[in-house]
Amino acid sequence: MKKILLVITLFTAVQLSNAQAFKGKGDIKFQVGANFQDGGTGITSTVDFGLGENMSYGFVATYLLNADKIAGEKARFEDRADIKARFNANIGNVIGLDPKMDVYPGLELGTRNFGAHLGVRYFFTEGFGLYTEAFTPLARYDSDVNGFEHYNNQFVFTFGASFNL
Repeated sequence: MKKILLVITLFTAVQLSNAQAFKGKGDIKFQVGANFQDGGTGITSTVDFGLGENMSYGFVATYLLNADKIAGEKARFEDRADIKARFNANIGNVIGLDPKMDVYPGLELGTRNFGAHLGVRYFFTEGFGLYTEAFTPLARYDSDVNGFEHYNNQFVFTFGASFNL
């Protein structure tokens, strides 16, 4: 029994030591998580493709599952949904973090705004980790945002699971 426990412990330690948050060129990450913003909560998914040692590009899709009514009206699909293209600077290794952790500031261009995000992901195994991101718009396409235009066009916080593909 002690030998089996020792083998399982060693196997787990090897798996954890091999986990890496960002590998560089050719790396592909998929993330899915909960989206929290004023007036609604939803689901966000991202996919990022490594371009080089410290940079990646990707796409973000968000859908608000629970959106508050405004003036008695329910939000339509186009009010709830948003898609964005993004660029990340993966700097975990630059600032000397554990290889299982990555910090990635970046820029996003979406259907409602141009903005910036800051994310952190930590991998427990080679294929699974957790992530969190905060996003804020830098420039909105409409300077007079009101009603449903506020959805996906404000400070947003996400938290969820990250996967190596």
